[in-house]
Amino acid sequence: MLVDNDVRRDSRVQKQAASMAERGWDVVLLGRGRPQRRPQRWRIGGARVRLLPVPTSLRFRYADLRRARWRDPLAYASVAEADRRQQLVRAAQADIRQRLIERRFPHRGRARASWPLMPRRAWTRLWLRWTDLRAEHTEQLRLRRMTNDAFIDRVAARWWQLVLRDRAWQRLDPHLWDFHLTYGPEIDALEPDLIHANDFRMLGVGVRAAARARERGRKVPVVWDAHEFLPGIKPWTPGAKWHPAQRAHERAHAPYADAVVTVSEELADLLVAEHRLRERPTVVLNAPALPPVVDDGTTPSLRAACGLDDDTPLMVYSGAAAPQRGLDLMVDVLPAVPGLHCCFVVSSPDADYVRSLVARAASLGVADRVHLAPYVPFDRVVGYLAGADIGVIPLEHWPNHEIALITKFFEYSHARLPIVVSDVRAMGDMTRRTGQGEVFTAGSVDSLAEALRRVLADPQRYRGAYDAPGLLARWTWEAQADVLDGVYRRVLGSGPMSAPVDPGSPVDSSRGARRA
Repeated sequence: MLVDNDVRRDSRVQKQAASMAERGWDVVLLGRGRPQRRPQRWRIGGARVRLLPVPTSLRFRYADLRRARWRDPLAYASVAEADRRQQLVRAAQADIRQRLIERRFPHRGRARASWPLMPRRAWTRLWLRWTDLRAEHTEQLRLRRMTNDAFIDRVAARWWQLVLRDRAWQRLDPHLWDFHLTYGPEIDALEPDLIHANDFRMLGVGVRAAARARERGRKVPVVWDAHEFLPGIKPWTPGAKWHPAQRAHERAHAPYADAVVTVSEELADLLVAEHRLRERPTVVLNAPALPPVVDDGTTPSLRAACGLDDDTPLMVYSGAAAPQRGLDLMVDVLPAVPGLHCCFVVSSPDADYVRSLVARAASLGVADRVHLAPYVPFDRVVGYLAGADIGVIPLEHWPNHEIALITKFFEYSHARLPIVVSDVRAMGDMTRRTGQGEVFTAGSVDSLAEALRRVLADPQRYRGAYDAPGLLARWTWEAQADVLDGVYRRVLGSGPMSAPVDPGSPVDSSRGARRA
């Protein structure tokens, strides 16, 4: 099982690994670690997890390694060179000043012989202005290169797409090779019976590993788990090259997947159209893993993490923090809803965007009503979130936000929270149909405030929607894991060949279970 993250923040992948191990598969989950660190290992239930340090050797753009002559003749080759030149001028000026002092105030009455210093002083002033000018051009060029969206970048991106077509990713984003070269040897050494590749980067890694296995006489099917519709995501890196590179990489490898699973029916239809798949993807929802029926006392308290009593109204957002997720709206609405507190359950409280939300709250005078809480294990999330009064999903309108019921939607539902969601299509429609919450206009503080007031006025009305027969029963990971297990069995023609892994047992590569 392959994933391009550190596993700890990916509840879908954690649930996949643990549930497949429970069903008898020998699961080894390879994730992404930080560069220059040793591989990390642990277990999730019966699944073994390894984080591989992925280097960034190929992450640098070609333009950053070339001289700047064609882009800006006045710029130095690099910012480091500009800094070095400016420092040399400052050193020359300091030396001249020292010589002038020694000439005016001789040491022990002895003046140092020297040629006239004034012409040299004037020359260093001109030299400093020249180096400052070139350093300014160098910095401007650096900023343009960071955007990776100058005219020459767009021309280069289009050129490589025309010439190399789906192989253009190798020129537009060679950093993808860092993943292939890091994961590949580990996969080959494991000799898996099946490869489960999560998302678009790992698709290519898995497909190429399966091809190498065929060379050695082994048939290894690849199950591609498409979490998102790649053409519809907000690019992770700005510029003209990253997004076309990822799409080309996905197109180049999608036809070689033996089975495709994804998160919603609409996304399944989009994948069929995008890649002309012969078989419609199987839908495996991002439903939560339910906690034990008997509370063993280990589920943490969200309200305790926020320092709030049971009577204080609390809305919660749980998940990744990013501008396109609309979290600033949850801060902006607080002055309009007196007494309401807001909690962000995020993996990185020190991230720049999260800090900006805290600063925004302080500027509005509501800093005491904004709280940050840590993640908890995936099988404790539902009980954790149940401590809130409202679950909020304030997504902005991006294509991928419109097409699926996301993980937090199901987690809020099992926590029996009234849901306040922006008018993104899939979740807005479901919320209206079930009556489990309110829908507001994305980006509108006034609309969000009105939705929150309606829920706070009669929360039991919305909680009662979860009593509908069968509503929550079909939104469980246990049901989805059965679907995924069926996909594994179908592509292999059989199931695992031995009992589930004992989480406490040592690793034994000779055991008989099918390895995924």
